[in-house]
Amino acid sequence: MFKDKIITRSPEETKKLGEKLAESFSPGEVVALFGPLGSGKTCLTQGICSGLEVKDFVVSPSFVLINEYEGKFKVYHIDLFRLERLSEIINLGYEEYFFGEGICIIEWAEKAIKLLPEKRMEIYLKILSENERKITICKF
Repeated sequence: MFKDKIITRSPEETKKLGEKLAESFSPGEVVALFGPLGSGKTCLTQGICSGLEVKDFVVSPSFVLINEYEGKFKVYHIDLFRLERLSEIINLGYEEYFFGEGICIIEWAEKAIKLLPEKRMEIYLKILSENERKITICKF
């Protein structure tokens, strides 16, 4: 397991980190995001998508649950915030996304922890101040 801790001091720095992370991504990558509301999960996702050459405006799919984007690779952006039960995630057809050929980014990944593939990247975001975030990256 690889582990790295980074402090970002602005939303722009968080996006830049996402862009840098995306440089090493290949099809089948699963990125599980953990952190409270407002910690920068969507901001980091926007950076990852930018790094993957997604041209669309990336927003949190809180109401639709899954957004699909075209870029260097297909990107699946999943937001599990509104789901309460594991069965709801199973009914989404999660296998297609978690084990597919695209890049899968999952916000509120703790809700699907039992379903996540063994090979994945986990990113923990912690609010330090209004603009500062502690970001811990673990690669399994």
